[in-house]
Amino acid sequence: MPGVEGCEYDGEVRSLSLPGAGAIKELIISRDAVARTMVYSCFESPTPLDFHEARVEVIPAEQGCTLYWQTLVEPVEIEVFIKASMEGCLVQIGQVIEQS
Repeated sequence: MPGVEGCEYDGEVRSLSLPGAGAIKELIISRDAVARTMVYSCFESPTPLDFHEARVEVIPAEQGCTLYWQTLVEPVEIEVFIKASMEGCLVQIGQVIEQS
């Protein structure tokens, strides 16, 4: 995630440190390596969230794969910031893949 200075995962909670923005904590609800899916929910954020749940799925394709990333968030006004952050993540993921 762009701007993340540190990330820790204890097997259940992923904690992200964002300099100047604070800390984010996400509960990993489910992970399935065979189905290539993960569902997580942000429960602690510098921005007040009434609800947050995201689902990530990697779908194999003939050449490469497709990454499906869906986030439900309330209040809806936060969506624009989450979308920008996720788009930044996708750029970084693409850079990592290109370097491999």
